[in-house]
Amino acid sequence: MLRTTWTLIGMCALALPLHACKGSDGDQGPAGADGPSGADGKNGSTGKDGTDGTDGTDGTDGADGADGADGADGVDGVSSLTVQTRLLAGDADCFYGGVRVDSGVDTNGNGQLEAGEVAQTSYLCTHAVPSSGKNFNRIASFFPCTQIDPDCNDDTATSAEIVAASDDGMTLVYSDSPRGVVGFVDISDPYHPKPAGTQAMDGEPTSVAVAGGYALVAVNTSSDFVDVSGELDVIDIETQSSVATIDLGGQPDSVAVSPDGAYAAVVIENERDEDLGDGGLPQLPAGKLVVISLDGDPDTWTAEDVDLTGLDGIVEPTDPEPEFVDINQDDIAVVTLQENNGIVLVDLTDRSVVAHFSAGTVDLTQVDATEEGALISQTESLMDVPREPDGVAWLSKDLFATADEGDWQGGSRGFTVFDTAGEVVFSSGSDIDHIAARLGHYPDSRSGNKGAEPENAEFAVFGSDRYLFINTERSSLVLVYDVADLTNPVFKQALPSTLGPEGGFAIPSRNLMVAAGEEDSRGDGYRSAVTIYAYGTAAARYPTLVSDDRLDGTPIPWAAMSGLAADPNRDQTLYSIEDSYFRSSRIFTIDTSTHPARLVKETRIKDSDDVLASIPTAALDDATVADDDASRANVFDEADLAAMLNDDKTVNLDPEGIAVASDGGFWVASEGSGTVDDESHPINSLNLVLKTDVEGVIERVITLPDEVNAMQVRFGFEGVAEYDGKVYVAFQRAWGGEDMVRIGIYDLDSETWAFVFYELDAVQSQNGGWVGLSDMASLGDGTFLLIERDNQAGPDAAIKRLYLVDLNGVVDGDTVTKVEVRDLLPDLRALGGMVPEKIEGTTVTRGGSVWIINDNDGVDDNSGETELLNLGRLL
Repeated sequence: MLRTTWTLIGMCALALPLHACKGSDGDQGPAGADGPSGADGKNGSTGKDGTDGTDGTDGTDGADGADGADGADGVDGVSSLTVQTRLLAGDADCFYGGVRVDSGVDTNGNGQLEAGEVAQTSYLCTHAVPSSGKNFNRIASFFPCTQIDPDCNDDTATSAEIVAASDDGMTLVYSDSPRGVVGFVDISDPYHPKPAGTQAMDGEPTSVAVAGGYALVAVNTSSDFVDVSGELDVIDIETQSSVATIDLGGQPDSVAVSPDGAYAAVVIENERDEDLGDGGLPQLPAGKLVVISLDGDPDTWTAEDVDLTGLDGIVEPTDPEPEFVDINQDDIAVVTLQENNGIVLVDLTDRSVVAHFSAGTVDLTQVDATEEGALISQTESLMDVPREPDGVAWLSKDLFATADEGDWQGGSRGFTVFDTAGEVVFSSGSDIDHIAARLGHYPDSRSGNKGAEPENAEFAVFGSDRYLFINTERSSLVLVYDVADLTNPVFKQALPSTLGPEGGFAIPSRNLMVAAGEEDSRGDGYRSAVTIYAYGTAAARYPTLVSDDRLDGTPIPWAAMSGLAADPNRDQTLYSIEDSYFRSSRIFTIDTSTHPARLVKETRIKDSDDVLASIPTAALDDATVADDDASRANVFDEADLAAMLNDDKTVNLDPEGIAVASDGGFWVASEGSGTVDDESHPINSLNLVLKTDVEGVIERVITLPDEVNAMQVRFGFEGVAEYDGKVYVAFQRAWGGEDMVRIGIYDLDSETWAFVFYELDAVQSQNGGWVGLSDMASLGDGTFLLIERDNQAGPDAAIKRLYLVDLNGVVDGDTVTKVEVRDLLPDLRALGGMVPEKIEGTTVTRGGSVWIINDNDGVDDNSGETELLNLGRLL
């Protein structure tokens, strides 16, 4: 609600706590009128005839009469009163404190301003204090797989979907749908969370909330989309035992407890079958809201249904499809009807629907709405997109925020603040997609759907600050908004999560915030986790890299960073590249003079002079046949080359390594695609070394000798460096059945290749996998820094290391000796998240600082987290 600061005008000064402005005594009456003038004197009588007598003189005027008496005093005026009440910090109307001013007429004359006499209320609010400099930082992650095995050495799919905390904030409770359990986490030391056991449910736990000493777990026991059933299982948190079960009569999806602990509200979605017909509505049975009175012991709690059908302003009144619920201090529940694009307010005290309205639509500009093959282009518009809200959180008794995920017909990519009349107070528009792109978290594979996909909302007050948290499912960020002004959220910071953050829960009493990332697939390199963030005075550590804006105001989009290079003349300038995930390959310029570092320039690699277009290829009788056809599987042909060239002269490469060239411009190592004699991985490109000028125009292309190309496997060029007239390239893994991986050395003058061999560390991960090289950097004296890593992430990661090799005096066929410089795992684990698999870039600046960066796979089956780390002077 907007608050107006009023200026009071008049003679009645304000005073605390009460000042009465009474009517004054009547003024003195007007002066009496002047008395009448005296009459003129009579004329003298006329003389007798004869000599005329003289005329008599006129008589003088009489004196004025005396003034009349003063009038009586006027009647006293009616008293008006003003009352000022001090408001302490945290007040719902003046969050930072202030004064409430009530004014009105003392109609009963008792000298007090009573409630019925207040004619006007205004607020003199203290403005928001300057930022205290406090931030949220990730401090730890808890992996549900540790409930099965302490090292997560188990393939069982787990999940942390919705999370809550005990009243003392020492225990987390989360729903694990794949395993059919509710899990407990000991966070008495939040920096080192510990597994505290699980409790099996009789079905699929979909949500959890806490009331006193009990966890209220919503459990779906439905056999299908038609025969729906569910229950609320009440778990004693201390004993982890079920103490009561309440039948819900349908498939539950969300549960919330009122702030006063008097009620629980359970959303019964009875979700639609997306594979039935076109997945549209209606699909009965209809959903509802179940209100549970929490009076007494759990076995005495009572449940009552609230019918949500037949409401105006929604798409399908017979099938409400409720999704999420939150409850305010007045025991009013706000319920989102996601597919119906509706919102309902329910008074829990009498189970009545007090308001319902459409969530409306939003117009989006400067978004990427097309999946055109991995190219982020935020230049499109989407009009009248239904919001279709999912998660919702009350901000006050009058305002609430919705995370507008979209679903059936929508995907509005933002969040909205509504008042209880259904009016839109604030809309984030396209901002969330822009934030995700600026931080390298934009999921381009979701451009045609819902972009970053806001999933849930949480609101909390931390000391003198109040924040709104928005979880984005596809970009795996927790976005923090300062809501000192509830009607105008201001973006504060972004927090990294594991893949697919669904639930969020704030614990202000301990200065903690937690987010539950539900996605889990050990085979694909990611695990579900509950991420813990601490609120304190430490500077915000994440992100480590953000991009500047383009001329149109949208951020330079980026992701899938690979190689890394240092400018030899500017100590705070780095260069990186994006790999084959994206079309129209680019070189990035990074300014590291600030934290986070800034991506200040994008340079497209171009074949303006047809240098790449002119390299030899195999001719084809029919270029239209599939690339795995026998005629094409083992050759780099004209169709393969054509796929690397775009009409605007940009190129589609797989840049994995970059180095600054001694004569200006860059060396780029592009990894080949395909393995000889592997039908599942046909040859689509060769491993190439390209020389570009400073504007990215290709000047030279170097290929491997034919006999080496004949051994090609799909793990090719990963790093490139230049030293003393030679270009060096690191292969990722061994080729052609060889025991060791190659480092290629190309003499720029003689245009000849030599190869030395590097022995990789043995596999050490509990999950197996392989080990390979990822990047190399010249130290300027014939020695080189190399990244050696395994293909494992999270709890399975075992090898992320920097090694030093001396290539002075080596000849073709030599095996080099390596010296370990640093084990990177302690650095990566100290970040509090999941150890990334692909540490893909390293470089050394002119001042001697060693930098590394990881590849986030274009935010495809990846949280999107990118860590650009300065490890300091290691050499």
